Amino acid sequence: MRGDEVAVKARNPSRRPPFDEDALAVVRRAFARQLVCGAGAQGDGRLERAFAETPREAFLGPGPWLLTKGVGYESAPADPVLAYQDRLIALKPEKQINNGSPSLHAIWLHAAQIKAGERIVHIGAGAGYYTAILSRLVGPRGRVTAVEFDEDLATAARKNLAAYRNVTVVQGDGAAWPRQPCDVVYVNFAVDRPAPPWIEQLKAGSRLLFPLGSIARELHKSRFHGVGLRIERVGETGIFAAKVGGNAYFIRAEGEASTLASDDEREALLAAFEKGGVESVKSLRWRVPASPEGAWFVGDGWSLEYDAP
Repeated sequence: MRGDEVAVKARNPSRRPPFDEDALAVVRRAFARQLVCGAGAQGDGRLERAFAETPREAFLGPGPWLLTKGVGYESAPADPVLAYQDRLIALKPEKQINNGSPSLHAIWLHAAQIKAGERIVHIGAGAGYYTAILSRLVGPRGRVTAVEFDEDLATAARKNLAAYRNVTVVQGDGAAWPRQPCDVVYVNFAVDRPAPPWIEQLKAGSRLLFPLGSIARELHKSRFHGVGLRIERVGETGIFAAKVGGNAYFIRAEGEASTLASDDEREALLAAFEKGGVESVKSLRWRVPASPEGAWFVGDGWSLEYDAP
């Protein structure tokens, strides 16, 4: 769906009085509890608190808001209560950039196992909502670098995150970050292959979470496949532990990150998705020869393998 095809259905603004801050705090706590339970993360109190203490409405801009409905959007008043639904809310509808699914991010953030004091690079930060949650997870001793390609969104993120003292916002190309070793790289746009810094700046025990996706366009339709991948460096070799976290459909990368894979590599990835078996991937090899028989996919200088590292 192109930006000029966005379908918007208007509805009348609510005439009910707004919730006060105490009532909104209850709504946020209930929302956070639902998210962590849905993510299978009932014991992750730190993640639940991070969602409960972060006001999503503060990162959505002025109303009316556009909430996803089917293949388009519907207009809604900027009532903070409406932010606490598991729905995408437009940030730049003409580019189909949204504040992403809270339930999906709850799953990924739990899988990342973020610890207090860690250094995080959030790539594709949008207007900063999930950056704020990352900020709470690492605490005052940690650091979050938020990288956003879109200049308008980077400006919004700087404003929205001004009170978060452990966050730095950078307007730039996500394929060029991180620029030094870090603990977690958290990527929020789909690519056909990881950028070299995402892999090469991982130190032992560091994690990368990113959406791997492939799309094929035909005359009257397109086919899209996407999964979330968790990559962890477990030693000093070029073989990393990998775990597939289920389907994940993100907006496509912009800038250099959109040109990482050749046309042949994209076609090979699409073929791998369509033959099936991605859920059995257990390792990523980087600048290491692929195993002769255990590869789900072989790209240029990297592969995804069925064997554990």
